[in-house]
Amino acid sequence: MAETTYQGVASDKKPLDLRRKVRPGEMIIQALLFFSGFFSIFTTIGIVYELGKESLLFFQMPEFNFIETLTSVEWKPHVGKFGIWPLVNSTMMTTVIAMSIAIPLGMGVAIYLSEYASPKVRSTLKPVLEVLAGIPTIVYGYFALMFMTPLLRAIFGNDVVQIYNTASAGLVMGILILPLITSMTEDALSAVPRSLREAAYGMGATKLEVALQVVVPAALSGIAAAIIIGVSRAIGETMIVAVAAGAGPNFTFNPFEGAETITGHIVRISGGDLAYDSVDYNSIFALGLLLFVITLTLNIISQRIVRRFREVYE
Repeated sequence: MAETTYQGVASDKKPLDLRRKVRPGEMIIQALLFFSGFFSIFTTIGIVYELGKESLLFFQMPEFNFIETLTSVEWKPHVGKFGIWPLVNSTMMTTVIAMSIAIPLGMGVAIYLSEYASPKVRSTLKPVLEVLAGIPTIVYGYFALMFMTPLLRAIFGNDVVQIYNTASAGLVMGILILPLITSMTEDALSAVPRSLREAAYGMGATKLEVALQVVVPAALSGIAAAIIIGVSRAIGETMIVAVAAGAGPNFTFNPFEGAETITGHIVRISGGDLAYDSVDYNSIFALGLLLFVITLTLNIISQRIVRRFREVYE
């Protein structure tokens, strides 16, 4: 009798349907994600193709000398001088100046927001940083020229600081990059589990010791990635250096002198009346390819650092 009842109950249950159900919403999301990834890859391939195609015309010109490019310090393609170092040097100078401002200030603000600030203060400061990130770079350029340069000349003297100089451009670039490094670093610090902080507090550590000796090392991979992305952003910045750094390649290590960066040179040359397939015209694409290689190298380094120092918490 019990067996009959059991069989009767079992017969009333519907079999499980293990077939995959069609969910239109998920299919649309998957299609959009696939299209986004495909579009990004296709765009990157297109950029590399166009830069490589036009740069090849420059490298094949009889006036071009690869050895001179690596050994000379004078860049004047129209007269057959292809020393790349003045442009690279000024680009690195503005980048170093910018990162010397953005890294310490950005990390300081990020540590404060993550470890010290109350929710009300955090909700106030974050939008302010986002406003800084949303200001057009041309505005930053004129801010560097009309405010930062006169300030530097008032401090160091008009005879020392030229009107166009890499120092003012680099300092304002640091302000531009500050929100980027702050936001990414703060996200990395906030991702550190609360249990690590509580364990450190339980051992008698102060709030500063917890922040600097526990949280920051635990978020090192994210911080390193933020710094390298900031460096890439500084190297590729255009309008600030085009307005404030100066025109004309100049191989100098004096930040108070004018010197043209790679991006500034591209802007100045491309704004003129250049004949197609001329040396100056083709050199623009070669410089663009150089910038692409530099930023790609930095991104590869960033990925290696993230994998090397990534901490997985469960």
